Amino acid sequence: MKLSQFKYHLPQDQIALFPTEERDEARLMVLHRKTQTIEHKIFKDIVDYFDEGDIFVTNNTKVFPSLLFGEKEKTEAKIRVFLLRELDEESRLWDVLVDPARKIRIGNKLYFGEDKSLVAEVIDNTTSRGRTLRFLFDDNHDAFKKKLNDLGLTPLPEDIQRLREIVPEDEDNYQTIYAKVEGAVAAPAAGFHFSKYLLKRMELKGIDFTEITLHAGLGNFREIDVEDLTKHKTESEYMMIPEASAEAINNACDNGHKVAVVGTTTMKALESSVYTNGHVKVSEGWTNKFIFPPYTFSIGDALITNFHPSESPMLMMVAAYGGYEFIMDAYKTAVKEKYRFLTYGDAMLIMD
Repeated sequence: MKLSQFKYHLPQDQIALFPTEERDEARLMVLHRKTQTIEHKIFKDIVDYFDEGDIFVTNNTKVFPSLLFGEKEKTEAKIRVFLLRELDEESRLWDVLVDPARKIRIGNKLYFGEDKSLVAEVIDNTTSRGRTLRFLFDDNHDAFKKKLNDLGLTPLPEDIQRLREIVPEDEDNYQTIYAKVEGAVAAPAAGFHFSKYLLKRMELKGIDFTEITLHAGLGNFREIDVEDLTKHKTESEYMMIPEASAEAINNACDNGHKVAVVGTTTMKALESSVYTNGHVKVSEGWTNKFIFPPYTFSIGDALITNFHPSESPMLMMVAAYGGYEFIMDAYKTAVKEKYRFLTYGDAMLIMD
């Protein structure tokens, strides 16, 4: 398939700039693959589609405040730095994106904080926008991470940043309630819709939950620049599937219970670590799996996801799971029915 086949028109006023007041009261579009039918529900109604013994697989990654604003030495030019990945704890090396990249060269120093108390030196160019920084910080690593947390902001997707400023509430809103393992620069937004109340209702019904970790990177939001999708290369992301989670998923499969996958990041991790018989294996490492139609999934009786940007890797995975024509028609319906789109938007449940 081609990139242009995943283009759709999204009215700007349907981009959700803030979440719903109650997480579980976002709208839910339910897609039934076998009958090719659509239902319009509220997210907390999801409990009605699952039974005792079914299991939900979530991504417990936690977003860290990875967005820094600073100045370039001498010129005091304003620079935005997006922390991507810590390369070396001892030497404070980080892979980052910088904007505007054209102003930043190897050897430049960047200053952060009103008192310019955090300094970084550019030591390498990794891509057109990417750089490697060495932070010049004398204290221990815990103190360094605290400094980054104090100065960093919530890394909202650019679609939202273009329309509004980052506010303090985003620090909590841009996390799932079960976020635990810090390392992501992009949140697994499908999980935003679960509230403590909804989780309790599901628990009382006998529905199980288990967790994996995949630290989502900016590759989910970067524009794909090739029409032929077979030529697209994605960035690697760290993932971990512990033994207890693999065992819980496999037991559910073997006993005829439904496995519901919460989010495209969770699906990416599972599909990167599955045997041909549909069993999930214990894994820890990196994945650069890119899923687009046609693709045969080995895991998951249901997928919970948000409404994704046009021509995005997440939309392509969803189209592979739900069927290209069915999903693209559903997106047209969502626009017509005034669903809220993107990170803070409404949800979709795809099942047979």
